[in-house]
Formats: sequence, C-alpha cells, structure tokens
Amino acid sequence: MADSSAGRVAEGKRRSFWVDAGIRLVKEKPLGTVGAVITLLLLLTGIFANFLAPYGMNEVGAGPRLIGPSAKFWLGTDNLGRDILTRIIYGARISVIVGLSASALATFLSVVIGIISGYLSGKFDLFMQRFIDGWLCLPPLIILMLIISVIGAGMWPIIIIMGIGGGIGSTRLIRSAVIAIRENVYVKAAEAIGCTTSRILTQHILPNIMATIIILFSISVPSMIMGEASLSFLGFGIPAPFPSWGSMLTGSARTYMFESPWMAIWPGLALSIVVYGVNMFGDALRDILDPRLRGGVGRYGVRRAKKEAAKNKATKETGSFPR
Repeated sequence: MADSSAGRVAEGKRRSFWVDAGIRLVKEKPLGTVGAVITLLLLLTGIFANFLAPYGMNEVGAGPRLIGPSAKFWLGTDNLGRDILTRIIYGARISVIVGLSASALATFLSVVIGIISGYLSGKFDLFMQRFIDGWLCLPPLIILMLIISVIGAGMWPIIIIMGIGGGIGSTRLIRSAVIAIRENVYVKAAEAIGCTTSRILTQHILPNIMATIIILFSISVPSMIMGEASLSFLGFGIPAPFPSWGSMLTGSARTYMFESPWMAIWPGLALSIVVYGVNMFGDALRDILDPRLRGGVGRYGVRRAKKEAAKNKATKETGSFPR
C-alpha cells in the first residue's frame, strides 16, 4: 500500500508540474513570489492601459501645470498639465511590448545558433565562438546608439536591434547546455540507429534544454526593459508622443527637477520596481526549474518516493532503521 500510494502521489506531482512549481515558488521563494506579482501587474497594466488610465496618453491641460500629488491627480502633473499616472501606465505598455518582443527574438536567435553550434561543433562552432568573442568585446550601449542613429529611432528598430544583440551574447548559455546533453546515451543511441540531425535536435536536444530556454527568456526581459529606458533617456529610444519611462526621466523632468521632483521620482521608481521584480521572478524561476533542485517531481521523484516507501516498510518490519 505504501508503494502504491507513494507512486500515486509522485504521478500526481508529475501530471501537475506547473502547479507544483507554483506551490514551491510561494513556499520557498518569497522574493520570487513578490517578483511574480510585480510581473503580473506589469503585464495587466500594459494590456489594459486604455481602461486603467484616467486621462489620455498625451492629454495636454488635463490639470494645472506642475501640481503635486493630490486626490484628483495621484502622482501630480507635468509642465504641460499631463497626468503623470496616465503616462506611467502607458509607459508600462511600451515596457511590456519591448521587453517581451526583444526577449523572444533574442531567445529564438540564441536557441538556433546555440543548438547548431553546440551539436555540430567543428569549424562552424569555432567560427561562431570567435565571432561571439569579438561581439562581446564591443560596448553594447554604444553599438545600439550607433545603429539607431543610422537607421532611425522607433519601437520596432529598437526591438530588432536589441533582440539580435542580446541573442548573440546569450548563445553560449544554450551551447553549453547542448554540449552537456549531446554526450548522453539516448543521443548516441539516436545517432546509432540513423536518426536525422533535425530529428535529434527537435526530439532529443530541444526538449531537454527547455528549462534553460525559459530561464534565459525570463532573465532577458528586465535587461531589455532597462536597455530601452537607457536609450530613451539618451534620446535614441521611443520617439514622442509615446511615453517611455526612460524619456520621462529626461527633458522636462530634468528641467523642473527641483521645482517638481515628482516628474522624475515616479517614472524612476516604476522602472526600478519593475526591473527588480522581474529579476527576482527570473532568479526564482531558474531555481524552481533547475533539475538538480527540483526534488520529487517526475520520474526521479517516482523512484525517490518508492525508495522512501521501501525504507519505511523495512523500518516497520525490522523495528530499526535500514542500513
């Protein structure tokens, strides 16, 4: 009975892995849970910005100029009488679009290059690694500013440039995971029976690095959000009239910094909280999805549960702990 009950419990855990991961996140990673809440609020704010914002995105004269936080304008107004809370809400939408889109592009590029380079090895891998070495020697912000100054600023140019740059820099993480899996017995068996390279990559390599891919995507999002804010602060980011948190920190915010400090405080605080929260959530997700720290989920959990049940059974029969 102990074996069957332990097996059912372990099988139940295996069937509901994401539920178990969520429970572990809440119990073991309090900061990660707070980060998950912040990330969820960011997503909801970006999606439903039109319904949450009390005023128009660039509604000039919504209130008096440069008034502080009040019951009507919770975060005050700027030098044109625009509601700062409204602009921060719409700025969250830009952060969501840029962060998710650029991270998705970077992750896709990293996976494609990393899998091919790590599995095929040889001259292609040697060429790619030397190219990546040279790319990593270049200052990323300077390269972004140089390319944007040539092709022009805009949301999608920023997404594409940051996605390509981030994808090239993150390739080695995927490559190292592929090299570790490439030496496993099941990959060698697939090669021995004549499986095509594409089938091995899609059926044996890719599923076993999925946790690494998810982690890479989650830790790329805050970097992309901060990168967009940095470019907007320097004047190379999202052009007006779209409100970006980075652009809200420069221009008029710097001009009226001492007269109306809330114009710079609230966008900076929003950016700091979001980047911190998404980082904490990504770190917690990395620990939760790490197979070495997973403990008790999946086929290893079944064997572990059966082993524990056998120990308990031997203890009850002999009246002592088994050796």
